[in-house]
Amino acid sequence: MAFPATRMRRLRRTDALRALVRETELAVSDLVYPMFVEHGIDRRRPVEAMPGVERLSISHAVEEAGEAHALGVPAVLLFGIPAEKDELGSGAYDDEGVVQLAVRALKEAHPDLIVITDVCLCEYTSHGHCGAVREDGYVDNDRSLELLARTAVSHARAGADAVAPSDMMDGRVGALRAQLDSEGFTELPLIAYSAKFASAFYGPFREAADSTPAFGDRRAYQMDPANGDEAVREALLDVEEGADIVMVKPALPYLDVVRRVKDATGLPVAAYNVSGEYAMIKAAAAAGHLDERATVLEALTGIRRAGADIVITYHAKDVARWLS
Repeated sequence: MAFPATRMRRLRRTDALRALVRETELAVSDLVYPMFVEHGIDRRRPVEAMPGVERLSISHAVEEAGEAHALGVPAVLLFGIPAEKDELGSGAYDDEGVVQLAVRALKEAHPDLIVITDVCLCEYTSHGHCGAVREDGYVDNDRSLELLARTAVSHARAGADAVAPSDMMDGRVGALRAQLDSEGFTELPLIAYSAKFASAFYGPFREAADSTPAFGDRRAYQMDPANGDEAVREALLDVEEGADIVMVKPALPYLDVVRRVKDATGLPVAAYNVSGEYAMIKAAAAAGHLDERATVLEALTGIRRAGADIVITYHAKDVARWLS
């Protein structure tokens, strides 16, 4: 029924009416807070490209996670920066590696905090790629699976509540699930970076994690930003291999993919509001071009509206304060 019988503005007239019919809610319980833990330092090291984000020693990571958890943020996602790197990224699967030590410290200090670990080799390899590299410079998919599975098991032994492989090797979800199950970690959830695009929005992260490739790029394993059908196929394959949660990364330029993956899989979907998305809003707000609070809340609500059940964001602490 058309105007004047239908007046859409009737339900927009007051705050109370708008809240009554609001379709999408953004809650602190939807958020995961990414953190960078660096071995061999005892301080906070600011990341220049990401105002408000720091590389943290383990003790400072415990403090930072405690602040986030006290604000209601239920989970953190850990990235490790080792003291030394090598060709095979051995620090990733070292039981005394920086992430493993951080997991133990976090779980001891904050038992109810969900600690998720990123499973990849790029922060640990001397060449900066996400797997073992052959002599011809190509990332060896199947050799990398062995190392990634070892990493996941090492994180599980340390006490991680979930592991999240981000490497984009073919078959890695199945490889991790099989190895975790064989080691007795049948109850450990696996959060797959299912549709991880070769994106320009990762630039600030590479500064934070010291993971810029020494040669070439990651387009031979991360996805072409032009491909949506392929993203759905990737997610469905990860579901078949045993993923409990699937992820789309980045978030804002790929909201259509978030919706398609949600509809296709029926699983919980995470979306990663990545470093470039964060840095753009921070820069625009600092220059006075945007209202930071309003812009962040709108952006994250849009990610939820697209179908994401979980939003991984560096804004998590600020959002928790604003929503409270």
